[in-house]
Amino acid sequence: MAWGFLAPVTIYLAAFYAYPLYRNVELSLREYTVRSFVQGGAPFAGLDNYRTVLADPAFWPTLTHTVVFTVASLAFQFTIGMALALFFHQHFPLSRTLRALILVPWLLPLIVSASTWSWLLNSDSGLVNAALGVVRVDPVNWLTSPGWSLTSVIIANVWIGIPFNLVVLYSGLQAIPAEMYEASALDGATGWQRFWGITFPLLRPVSAITLLLGLIYTLKVFDIIWIMTRGGPTSSSATLATWSYRLGFGNLLPEFGPGAAIGNLLIVLALIAGLVYIRIERRQQLR
Repeated sequence: MAWGFLAPVTIYLAAFYAYPLYRNVELSLREYTVRSFVQGGAPFAGLDNYRTVLADPAFWPTLTHTVVFTVASLAFQFTIGMALALFFHQHFPLSRTLRALILVPWLLPLIVSASTWSWLLNSDSGLVNAALGVVRVDPVNWLTSPGWSLTSVIIANVWIGIPFNLVVLYSGLQAIPAEMYEASALDGATGWQRFWGITFPLLRPVSAITLLLGLIYTLKVFDIIWIMTRGGPTSSSATLATWSYRLGFGNLLPEFGPGAAIGNLLIVLALIAGLVYIRIERRQQLR
């Protein structure tokens, strides 16, 4: 009976997680062409695809873009999400309505959000440059300048990720007993002291899982970058996710092996983040 209850989820995990992972690893270890991808018979290449990727001059710049994109997105999403969670924790009139409106970016399809930001940041007709013109600031080539393209996709990703941080952190705030704030207020603690002495320490487990989930999601962000800049110009906003797609599907002669190898590197990075989180949680429990 136990195996009967486990069978559906086991089949689901095997079909949609284990097999695709196995298939991606297998792709990265062989020299696939379009013909061999369809008909089979690709020769075994070992770690040659990984060596090709690591030796490519584009690897380190792309890895740097991925790190900058991930760290900047997480930092701003978490900070703004925390500030909004504390703001809405005050329970003022219309707080529920405003909180629901802030969730809209999270609910919209990514293609809609990315297209909206492409329009807002358009060099010629975008609202952002129009607003800058009102205060007599020169227009910025947000999407077509190598110096601004990465910043542009970070802004869009931060806007999309703030609602998730707000929801999770707000839920964590609801679990903190109000008596602790009342006692600290009687002791003369300021709002800043209450935050660092009560709120932040008690939110640490929630903050950790929020940052972990945000990290895993941000590492694999593809839609926003591809729709807004396609990783350009001159690969200035390319990340490992967009590079993997470009190698596998964006060329006339697809390079399935190197593209799959980059995908596996992303999986390893996410796995390392998960292991670090588990290690930190175990240390906290031992204390």
